[in-house]
Amino acid sequence: MSRKKTFFESLTHWFSDEHFLMILEEVQVAIAKTLSLAMVVIIVVCCGQLILYLTQKLLTDSTLIFKVSLFEIFGLFLNVLIALEILENISSYLKKHVIQVELVIITSLIAVGRKIIIFDLDKKSGEDLIGLALAVLALSISYLIVRLNKGK
Repeated sequence: MSRKKTFFESLTHWFSDEHFLMILEEVQVAIAKTLSLAMVVIIVVCCGQLILYLTQKLLTDSTLIFKVSLFEIFGLFLNVLIALEILENISSYLKKHVIQVELVIITSLIAVGRKIIIFDLDKKSGEDLIGLALAVLALSISYLIVRLNKGK
């Protein structure tokens, strides 16, 4: 009889809220670490592609490199910057176990800014540009709200 009670107590311990939440936190940390490593690989690959692209343009293009491909180069640089910001978001989560909304908003602003920089007016409509403008406005207001509430 005491053996069944011990087994039941053991089961309730393993399925208790505290134990379950501890396991969930360990899984979240493991996933965040895996994402960090994957993001480092992505950043290294993006930097390598950027260097290859710049080298190719400098060696093969006898005309001005910045005439046609400047926006492509900016887009590639901003891709690396966005990847670094995402890595910072993941690292911040690993340090504090909290998703920092301010960092997410900044990363989103950079991503929308990248879209605006590489925006091609010949291929896109004015409605697309208005959508990007509204996204910048909404993200800016969100950032302002987060910054104002941060001191409280």
